[in-house]
Amino acid sequence: MRSIQIYDTTLRDGAQGEGVNFSLLDKLQVTQRLAQMGVDYIEGGYPFSNDKDLEYFRKVHELDLQSARICAFGMTRRRGLTAATDPGLQALLDSGAPVCTLVGKTSDFQATQVLRVSPEENLAMIRESVAWLVAAGREVLYDAEHFFDGWRRNPDYAAATVRAAAEAGAALIVLCDTNGGSLPEQIAELTRQAQAALAEFGVGVGIHCHNDCDLAVANTLAAVDAGAVQVQGTVNGFGERCGNANLISVIANLALKKSGYEVRAARQLERLTELSRFVYETANMNFRNEQPFVGPSAFAHKGGMHVHAVARATSSYEHIDPQRVGNERRILVSELSGRSNIVALTTQYDLQHDRVLMDKILAAVVRMEHEGYQFEAANATFDLLVKRCAGDFRPHFERLKYHIAVASDPKPLVVTEATVKIRVGAEVRHEVAEGDGPVNALDAALRKALNGSFPNLRDMRLVDYRVRVVNSEAGTAARIRVVIESADSHHVWGTVGVSENIIEASWMALVDAFEYKLHRDELQPAGLAVPATDPAATVAILRAAPP
Repeated sequence: MRSIQIYDTTLRDGAQGEGVNFSLLDKLQVTQRLAQMGVDYIEGGYPFSNDKDLEYFRKVHELDLQSARICAFGMTRRRGLTAATDPGLQALLDSGAPVCTLVGKTSDFQATQVLRVSPEENLAMIRESVAWLVAAGREVLYDAEHFFDGWRRNPDYAAATVRAAAEAGAALIVLCDTNGGSLPEQIAELTRQAQAALAEFGVGVGIHCHNDCDLAVANTLAAVDAGAVQVQGTVNGFGERCGNANLISVIANLALKKSGYEVRAARQLERLTELSRFVYETANMNFRNEQPFVGPSAFAHKGGMHVHAVARATSSYEHIDPQRVGNERRILVSELSGRSNIVALTTQYDLQHDRVLMDKILAAVVRMEHEGYQFEAANATFDLLVKRCAGDFRPHFERLKYHIAVASDPKPLVVTEATVKIRVGAEVRHEVAEGDGPVNALDAALRKALNGSFPNLRDMRLVDYRVRVVNSEAGTAARIRVVIESADSHHVWGTVGVSENIIEASWMALVDAFEYKLHRDELQPAGLAVPATDPAATVAILRAAPP
C-alpha cells in the first residue's frame, strides 16, 4: 500500500473562485473540519497578502489539529532582493506555520515574460528562497508553477528548476497544471519524467491540477498512478476560473475505485458528504446537485425503468452504496416516472398492490408536470397529491378569496397588505395583515385566520422561497413556478404552486405548506410521523387518521 497525502488548499486557492469568500471564523471552522476528516496538509492562506490571513495563522494554533499540518503559502524572493530581506518570505516565517508552500516559475517563458528576470536569476530565486526557509527549520513544499506547459516548451530548463528546489532542501516538488490544459496521458508521462529528473535527490512529487478542461480529477489520479505521493485540491473543486481538482472526488476514487493506495482522509469516508455540504454552507453557496458521490442527485433515480431495476438490485444503476460516502438514495417523480417510482416511494406502506391508485397518481404527476410542476423539492405537495388521489384529503380550511394591495406612504416606504377570507368548519373568517411583501403578508393574514383553531401553526416558519419561469417564450404571460420551503422544530418540507400569476402560484404553495403541517401533526399523537425527507404519501397511515 502506497500512502497518498491529501493537501487541501480550499482556504487559499479555493477562495480565489468567483463568489467564494471566507471570514476568519469560516476559515478556522473549515480548518477544524478538515483536520477531523484526516487531511494531511491544510493551506491556510498567504500571510503577506492580507490581515485576515495573518490573523488566521495567529489563531489556528489554538485548534485541535490532530495530525494535520498547517501550511503558509508564499512565493520565491523578488528580483533584486535577498531571501533574508524579502518581506514575503519573512511573512512566511512570522506566520509560525510549520510548513511553507513556495511557488516558483518552472517555465522559461513565464520567468522572462511575466517575472521579467533571466532564466539564471529565476533559478537563483528558487534555490535561495527554499534554502533560506529550510535553514530556518521549515518544511518546504515547492510548487512548480506551469510545470507541464513549461516542460513541454523547454524540458531541460523545467528540469533545472525542480532540481534547484530539491537540491536546496525542498521536501516535495509539486507539479502544477496551472492552466488546466493538460490531458491525463500527458500528466502521467511528465510525472514520470519529473521523478527521473529528481531521482538522485530522493525527493518525491505531488500533483496540483486545475479544471479548465474538466479533467482535474482524472489528471490527479493519472499522476498518482504514475508515482505522485501527494494530491492537492479543494473541497468541491472551488477555485479560480473553472476551479481546482475536487478533493471530494479524489478521496472517494482513491479509497473506493483504486487499489494499492492508503489515504488517511478516507478512514472517515462516511463523513465526505457532510464535509462537502458544510463547506458549501460556510461559503454561502448552493450545493451542486449533480456533484459525484456527495451531490443530492448523485443517487437520485427518476426514470421508471431505472427505479424498477434499482428496486431489484441497487448495483444496476448505482456504482457504490451511497451510505459509504454519507449520501442517500432518492426516488423522484416526474413525467418520466413509471409505476415503479410510485411503488418505490410507498413501499414501506405496502401499497404496491394497489395498481389503480398507482396509475392514478402517475397520471396526475404527468399532467401536473406538463403544466410546470416539479416535485423533487416539493415533497409535501406530492404527499397531498397522493391523498387527493386516494380520496382521503380532508381540507382543514376552505379558501374563499384573497386580496393584495401595495401602496407607498409619504416616506416613501412600500407597504404590502393582504386580506384573506376562509371558512373553517361552518365559520367564515376574514383577516388582514401587513408584510414585507405579498407572500409575507399572505402568510401573516392566513395565520391570523387559522391560529385560533390550530395553535400548532405558531411553530411553523417559511425558510426559503424560489421562483422560476416555466415557459419563458410566453414573455410576461409566462407560467411561474413557486417553491416554498417551510420548517418547524422537527421537520423541513417543500411545496410548489404554478400559475401565470406569481401571487396565485405563491398562494397555492403557501396553502399546501399549511395543510401539510396540519395533516402531519394529526398523526403525531399516534406516533405516526411522516419523515420530511420522504416525498411519498403515507396513504395507508393517512387513511387510518381520525376524520
